[in-house]
Formats: sequence, structure tokens, C-alpha cells
Amino acid sequence: MITIGLDIGTTTISVVAYDSVDGCLAAETVPNSSFLEGKHAWERIQDPDRIWEKALKSVRKMKEKYPSAFGIGVTGQMHGIVYLDRSGKPCSPLYTWQDARGNEKTPEGKTYAEELSELTGYSMSAGVGLTTHYYNIRNGLDSPQAVVFCTIQDYAAMKLAGRTTPVTDASDAASMGLFSLEDHQFDRKAVIKAGMDPEMLPVLSREPCLGAGEENLPVMVAIGDNQASFLGATGGNRDSILINLGTGGQFSAYSADLTYLPSLETRPCPGGGYLLVGSSLCGGRAYALWEEFVRKCAELVTGQTQQPCYDALSRMLTESVRPENCPEVRTTFNGTRQNPELRGAFTELGTDNLTPLHLTYGLLSGMIKELYQMYLAYCAACPAPKNMIGSGNGLRKNPVLQKMAEEIFGLPLIMSEWEEEAACGAAVYAQNAGIAGKGNVDDTD
Repeated sequence: MITIGLDIGTTTISVVAYDSVDGCLAAETVPNSSFLEGKHAWERIQDPDRIWEKALKSVRKMKEKYPSAFGIGVTGQMHGIVYLDRSGKPCSPLYTWQDARGNEKTPEGKTYAEELSELTGYSMSAGVGLTTHYYNIRNGLDSPQAVVFCTIQDYAAMKLAGRTTPVTDASDAASMGLFSLEDHQFDRKAVIKAGMDPEMLPVLSREPCLGAGEENLPVMVAIGDNQASFLGATGGNRDSILINLGTGGQFSAYSADLTYLPSLETRPCPGGGYLLVGSSLCGGRAYALWEEFVRKCAELVTGQTQQPCYDALSRMLTESVRPENCPEVRTTFNGTRQNPELRGAFTELGTDNLTPLHLTYGLLSGMIKELYQMYLAYCAACPAPKNMIGSGNGLRKNPVLQKMAEEIFGLPLIMSEWEEEAACGAAVYAQNAGIAGKGNVDDTD
């Protein structure tokens, strides 16, 4: 039984063919390359039409290889939103999760995220869809043609299913903010209280299948990429935790009950239950920043442009004995969701450890420790996990970082079998939802 999984990431678009017995049969990843130049440094926007063009081409290519596929699962970058007009066409760019307009200051001196949080009682941050929408309407940037907004994966699933209005899953809806986990729906009263029109919100799906569309394949409602990655990496094993280091970083663990922890976000999990999730905003990029710093130092000394020095750093780590007196490094160079103003720090530096080797080990340790603090918060409220799964190229390509994760967490690390975890998770969801839904079609269009 084969399904196709589509993952619309921030930098790449991945499509897989997934078999219920043999796992991932084939995968293709192409650059997203749809970023648009914004007017402000904090703006991070993409072209939704270009994304759709690339996604459709990739899906069709995979369908030609596996004509026996019986359904499509869709996932993608959470939190961001795109506005659609009455015909279902985009009338705005995609405002991605990296967009920081919510951290801009209101005339009253608060950030828009802080103001929205105070108005609604929900913890809101920059990059979250309804924070972005709140900024836009406060500053006259909402499109007059817009009648609804949704995530980019909701838009892609809508198009694949041949619909003109988007439908969203709770895992995606919650990522946009002002979502009641107790009621399992948007808090329309909170939306109104903030001066926003609740009719702009996408409708929540009543059935997993949205329709078949031109590709003549049942398309399942899109799910959030964090939940999809958990499904794809762990195989749905609820006794496992997932740590991911890519552009950012994430800790994810399952909870059967609705649980709230100060340092973790509670997200709906497709199929029931919840994921407790912590995000390190810099994550794997911390190592990329360090590589750039080392390269610029080499250029300063030689006067010549240097090639990326990841190989040199890796050689230093593998050929040298690990030092014991490494400095403490806090890798919150992009702040945190709770405190966007927080910055990273190098401490416990002395004459004996101010070396590239010590600093590199300290930085890697800091990347893992940021996720480990989230793990400790989880274990204080939930049963201890039996397994730790790792994913993301930042972790996959760095054996030293993998070993460090095992030491700090005190658990053996198993790297996920498939690199395209989110796309595989979307395909797994399509299989499970397709069977459970028995072909039912959501009729909200």
C-alpha cells in the first residue's frame, strides 16, 4: 500500500513514495527558492505561486513513478500564513514562521506580540500566523481582496484536492495561535477581542479526506510539519522522544493527556493526544554561525576568501582528544519564543580554554543542553521515555554531536531511518487517515 507524502519546508520541498511494509521507496527534494525581497530587515516572505508550481511538479513526478499510489498526505512549515481571495487565489505573499514583524513596537511601546498576548490571554510570539495578521491589520497591510488565510500546506492540499476554500487540521490551526486546546477550535471570542474578524479563520476539517482533484488521488487534510516529523521519525512510537537539529531545533514528546508546561508548547497530535514541543530558534544554525566566524578569521589572517570550513572543524573534532574544561555556551543567539530579546553567551572562559577546540565543543554542548532543559521539563510531568530518536541534518551529519546528545540525555540515540521525516510522516498519516476515514470527503467547500 503506497501513499505519496509532500513536505513544503522553508528552504526545500520534498516528496516521497511510502509503502506500509517497506517504508520510504523513493524521495526527491528540490530547493524551495521562493523567498521575496522585503522592504524591512525583519520581513521573511515567500511566493506562494512559485511554491505551488514546484510542489505540483514534484507530486506529479512521483505519481508517474508510482501509479499505484492511493492517496496523498501533505505537511509543511507551520505558523506562517497566506491570504486567499474568494476564488482561492493567493492575494498576499506567504508570511513565513521566520517573519519578525510581531517583534516590532506598537505606538504604546510594546511589541505587537506582547500586546496581542495581553489582549487575549494567550501567549503569542512573532512568526505565529495570528500575530502576523494582527500586525498587518493594525498597519493597513491586510489585502482588501482577502477573505481567508491559511498555512502554505493548507493551500497546497486545497489545490491538490480541487477545492477553492482551505480546510485546516487542528495541528496546523493551533500553530496559527489563539486556538483553544480544550475546545479543539479557534477561540473566536479572543480573535474578536483583538479587533480581528473571525470569518478570516480557516474552517477546521471534519473528515480526513478533502477530495481527489485533477490528480485523481484522495488528498488528506494537511498536518503540521512538527507532528509529521514525529510520525515519520518515530514510526508513531509514543514511547519515544524526538530531537531535531536543522535550521532550528526542536524537542518533541507525546502526551496522552492535555498537559501544560511553562517551557513547552502543547500541540494537537493527529490521531489523538498531544505533542509537547520546545523550540530552540537558533538550533543547528548556531554551528553554521560558528563555521562562518572561523572562516572569517581565516580570511582575516590570509587575506583570501576561504571555502566553507566544516571539514576542517570536523577533522579537528575527530582527531583531537575531547577537552574537559570547555566553556559554557548559551546558544540562544536568536532569543527564545518566550524571550525574543535574550541572546547567546560564552562564559567560564580562561587562559586555558580560549582555543578553537574548546570553543567548538562548548558550542556543540550548548546546542544539546538547550534541548535537554526541555526534556527535563517534560520528565517532571510525564513518564520517562524509552527511546530517543534524532533527526535533521545538523545532527545527522555530526557524529560528535550525536555522541554528545547520548551523554547529556543519558539515552541511546537512534537516527531516524529516513531523512525526509516530515514527508514520510505525511504519507504515514495519509495511509492511517485514508483507512480510518474510508474515503470520506470533507464537504466544507
